[in-house]
Amino acid sequence: MIVVHHLNNSRSQRVLWLLEELGLEYEVKRYQRDPKTMLAPAALQAVHPLGKSPVITDGANTVAESGAIIDYLVERYGNGRLAPAAGTPEKLRYTYWLHFAEGSAMSPLLMKLVFDKVETSPMPFFARPIARGIAQKVKSTFVQPNIDRQLAYMEAELEKNKWFAGNEFSAADIQMSFPLEAAAARAGLDARLPKLTAFLQRIHARPAYRRALERGGPYDYAK
Repeated sequence: MIVVHHLNNSRSQRVLWLLEELGLEYEVKRYQRDPKTMLAPAALQAVHPLGKSPVITDGANTVAESGAIIDYLVERYGNGRLAPAAGTPEKLRYTYWLHFAEGSAMSPLLMKLVFDKVETSPMPFFARPIARGIAQKVKSTFVQPNIDRQLAYMEAELEKNKWFAGNEFSAADIQMSFPLEAAAARAGLDARLPKLTAFLQRIHARPAYRRALERGGPYDYAK
């Protein structure tokens, strides 16, 4: 039995969605973030030394990292589903977007989250204007421009095809869901980017996506 070690409001929601798309049986073991630090609980370290989610166990196999989990599940259980055929242009695009999601898209979004927290966190009154000034400067001159450039690039790519790998839905779209949901929540993805907005609407309407929400519990990014 596949077990998904699922952390609330995290990348592991994508794994539940993939499993629903594949029609596989699985068990969900839930973990809750610390309400103050928003970090994963120490109990996850018993599953994987880094103590992060997503992690799955499948018999003797323990697999961490979203992209690695998606590769493992599609290769082992997909039977040709949710991935283009090897050697095709679509497969090259599929591989690119599968890695782009975490390798490029998430980095500036995480930086924005960190500097947002720096800007709003309690601190001695004499340090507050300095810290906030630095945070605002980094966000305005580096972080947000990088996010905007990436969103414009992704918008242009979806002008070419309905889905990221081509005209067929694939696991690359599942992998891309989290950075785009995060961007919609806190980094300026809105109706000014109609192709990306339509993409989010399409994935949120998929029956497998809705079933994954039922299994995983509250997920603030599914708006």
